[in-house]
Parts: sequence; C-alpha cells; structure tokens
Amino acid sequence: MNRMIATLILFSAGPAMAASGDYGFFSLRNTDFIVLLSFLGFIGVLVYFKVPGLIGGLLDKRAEGIRNDLDEARRLREEAQEIYASYERRSREVKTQADQIVANAKREAEAQAATACDDLSRSIDRRLQAAQDQIASAENDAVRAVRDRAVAASIAAAAEILAGQVRAGQRSAGIDDAIEDVARRLN
Repeated sequence: MNRMIATLILFSAGPAMAASGDYGFFSLRNTDFIVLLSFLGFIGVLVYFKVPGLIGGLLDKRAEGIRNDLDEARRLREEAQEIYASYERRSREVKTQADQIVANAKREAEAQAATACDDLSRSIDRRLQAAQDQIASAENDAVRAVRDRAVAASIAAAAEILAGQVRAGQRSAGIDDAIEDVARRLN
C-alpha cells in the first residue's frame, strides 16, 4: 500500500516536470504519458479496492430490486385482472338474474291479470245469471199471480153464472151426470 502511495506522489509531480521540454511519449516529462499513467493508476486503485465489484453488486441489487418490483407489479396486475374478470362475471350474473326477475314479474303480472279477468268474467256471469234467475222468478211469480187471479176471477164468474142458471134441483142432477161421466171414462 505504501508503494502505491509513493507511486502516486511520483506521478503527481510528473506533469510539472513534463512541461519543460520534449523527451518522447514514454518520458515522465510528457503530459500525455503522465495523464495515461495517472488514469491507469486510478483504474488500478479502483480495481484494488474492488470498486467495480461493489458497483456491480450494487447494480445487481438494484436490478434484483427492479426485477422484484416488476414481479410484484405483474402479480398485482394478474390479481387485478382476476378481480376484474370476477366483477364482470358477477355483473353478467346479476344482469341475468335481474332479467329473469323482470321476466318472472311480467309473467306473474300477466297471469294475475288473466286470473283477475277470468274471476271478473265469472263474477259478471254469476251476477248476470242471478239477475236472469231473479227476472225469471219474478216473471213466474207474476204469471202465477195473474193465473191465480184469472182462475179466481173465472171461478167467481162461473160460480155466479152457474148460480144464476141452475136451480136447486138441477144442481144434484148435474153432479150425478158428472159422476157418471167420470166413471165411464175411468173404465
């Protein structure tokens, strides 16, 4: 190590000495040669202290860190794509379910509307039938009442007429004739 320091001191004095004259390229008096030797010495010091290895190690660590960051970013991207795909899949499922719910609701509404129409139609038919039955019953009652009054009026009129025409002796002969007529017809 001491030898190297001495060499560096010797070379550092070289540029001042080289400025005085021209002694060839490999002379300590040539500034180009001194700069070359200083540069080679500097490279030698760097190699001796393993600076290129340290720089290479630092660059390798940095490259490894960048590689790890890229791997992490790639992993996160894949996770994000999976989550996005899952979201898309769920979105399609929810949309399908919503469409099914709407379709079911429409079918149920149509079925209930049809059922309500049928129920209303049956109710109207029942009410019409009940009204027709009431009308028919009222007609029958009216016809029966008119017939009963007509029968009562004809009986009263016949009784009056017969009473006026028939005398007491003829009444029994008319009854006897009627009995004989019924007996003949029954035989």
